[in-house]
Amino acid sequence: MAVNSTEISAELNKLPQRIAEKVQAGLKLARWIDLVLHLPMRYQDEATLSTFENLVDKANASLIGTVVDSEIIERPRRQLVAKLAVDGGEIQLRWLHFYPNQQSKLSQGSTIKVTGIIRKNRWGWEIIHPKIIFNPKAEEWTQTHSKTQKQSQEKSQEQAQKQTDTTKAATAADSARLTPVYPSAAGIGQTDFTRWLKQAPEAAFEELLPSQWLNALKLPNWCNALQTLHGQASPNTEAALNNRSHPAWQRIKFEELLAQQLALKQARQHKKTTTAPVFGAQPNPILLAAQSKLPFSLTQAQSRVLNEILQDLALPHPMQRLLQGDVGSGKTAVAALACAQAIGADYQTALMAPTEILAEQHFKKLHPLYKSLGLNCELLTGSTGKKEKRRIEAACRQGGVHIVIGTHALIESPVQFAKLGLVIIDEQHRFGVQQRLALLKQDKLSTADHQNSALMPHQLMMSATPIPRTLSQTYLSDLDVSNLDEKPPGRQPIITKLVSQKRREDLYRRLQIELTSGKQAYWVCPLIEESETLQLQAAEQTYAEIQNALPQANIRLLHGRMNSTEKTDIMAQFQNQTIQLLVSTTVIEVGVDVPNASLMVIEHAERFGLAQLHQLRGRVGRGKTASVCVLLFGEPLSWTSKQRLKAMKDSNDGFYLAEKDLQIRGPGELLGKRQSGLPMLKYADPLEDKEWVKLSRKYANLIQFEEHRWAQRLIERWFVQTDWWLS
Repeated sequence: MAVNSTEISAELNKLPQRIAEKVQAGLKLARWIDLVLHLPMRYQDEATLSTFENLVDKANASLIGTVVDSEIIERPRRQLVAKLAVDGGEIQLRWLHFYPNQQSKLSQGSTIKVTGIIRKNRWGWEIIHPKIIFNPKAEEWTQTHSKTQKQSQEKSQEQAQKQTDTTKAATAADSARLTPVYPSAAGIGQTDFTRWLKQAPEAAFEELLPSQWLNALKLPNWCNALQTLHGQASPNTEAALNNRSHPAWQRIKFEELLAQQLALKQARQHKKTTTAPVFGAQPNPILLAAQSKLPFSLTQAQSRVLNEILQDLALPHPMQRLLQGDVGSGKTAVAALACAQAIGADYQTALMAPTEILAEQHFKKLHPLYKSLGLNCELLTGSTGKKEKRRIEAACRQGGVHIVIGTHALIESPVQFAKLGLVIIDEQHRFGVQQRLALLKQDKLSTADHQNSALMPHQLMMSATPIPRTLSQTYLSDLDVSNLDEKPPGRQPIITKLVSQKRREDLYRRLQIELTSGKQAYWVCPLIEESETLQLQAAEQTYAEIQNALPQANIRLLHGRMNSTEKTDIMAQFQNQTIQLLVSTTVIEVGVDVPNASLMVIEHAERFGLAQLHQLRGRVGRGKTASVCVLLFGEPLSWTSKQRLKAMKDSNDGFYLAEKDLQIRGPGELLGKRQSGLPMLKYADPLEDKEWVKLSRKYANLIQFEEHRWAQRLIERWFVQTDWWLS
């Protein structure tokens, strides 16, 4: 059962209302267990003093010194700056946010102790927003320093003798503890977390895993792990805590992965309790007729995947399958045949695409095929006229439409089906989970087919952006995955070239040669995520520059703010070769198919992710002529941009690029919760923690929910909403 917002607020009733609101709004923490699991981002050794001579750039440092100057500077922004004289030199302290009385406390001659991340710039050493202790007793800190060193040596000897006793080593009390540094928000101080943790209920520290599991995995118990991570750790564990290799962190990672695997397992079990229409595993006459009319033979990969889909459609439970394949691998053909199987069993089908351009492309490809079979195929998008929309909606309700292709307009309330049996969602990562599930929720075959009112349609999701195997194992355990890892014969390889903006004039000359020879080209304008208006301005500026450089060429601009009629007209002119060069924003990322286009220029390619670059590159290479993709980049390049561009130059394999994208960007950025609808990981990393991923899957498979009641509580500990797959 999901925890609603009222219950969430009630859980933090021990905190003052003002503080509870800050915790909930600023930190997105709704329950006591969320506060307990709000773990430090790093640890600082504040007991051991640094010296000026051994400061390390971007490392933590604690220093005692005398304030020699402090002032409020108004430019470039209002800030408080102080200079601190320490033994051997001087460092600068800077606060971008400060209280009015803070400067008075930093009066000249004051002795203070500062702790923070120290950085070296061209003016010298600096700490931004250091933690301050006023009037420290230097003698006490010297004594603490010596005591810490002695205790560290003793602790090292103890660990050498008892390496397997990780729990005791991790939780041993030490008067010189590391100081945890928490991710925070405005109005919430670091000491607040320590105070709140003391108020947390005992249930938050309850052990849920069997002791025999902990012993086998050599992991500390839950309470001890939390005590360690929240500050009861000695300085000699600083490195292990900061790089998250400490046994306490390993316990957290394993449990988080286990909770996720259990949630996915629960989702899969839930789907088995839902019934779906049965279409039969053998190709029916409609499918066979559709396949005979295709202008090509299926590849071995297409035949294999189609068979996997047919086996699913023969089961009385909803298919939940992800069909992923590289650009041009033939996913649409497989989807069309799956639709034919459903139609042959007397059911309707729906295909939802993320953009009108892609929906229209699908319609243009599939409508002639279905029409030749005597089937009714309709297109429904946001641009469909009111009268036409009402006609299509009525036909859907009455069963007069066999397949409807559209955008999110398909999930608007007036659209209902008489007998919906199969839903196909193209470029599934472009839809939010709420949008994807809305089509299933509202259309349980309940409008006219009362006998089948409890049936759930089968669902096939497609993506030309392959999800790496590592993420598939971690995030898609509730889905069956089919891979189209073979391209149809005859597809020409695409040559990828990296070109600096400095050679822009050379590129114009090369473009002129291509257009003069009868070829066509795309020029994709830079991605500006912050503002659609700025992106449009950049596209219009680029369009004007190219027109000036190539005055004889027929060039047109395409962007997302054009109405559907304008976009359709421009694409039609480009497809019939009236337009030679199409300058465009990323609206052409998916779906556009113009065989005569043999050159793709991507401006400021360093601003794009690998998946987008690969999608854009896939718009060329669709004819019989070898094609070129030019990645036009600006300098200087960041490390990440260099890695992306090199990967693009080295490979045309979408599966390889997906793995590289995962390595470069990390799972959190590559597969966000907003897009995927899946419970994301806060602390475990599928790349770095592959062994824990394997172990979590192994142990999750040992659990039967009805026999292990704690499994549900474990899911609820980590995920507020435990029925996320239905939400």
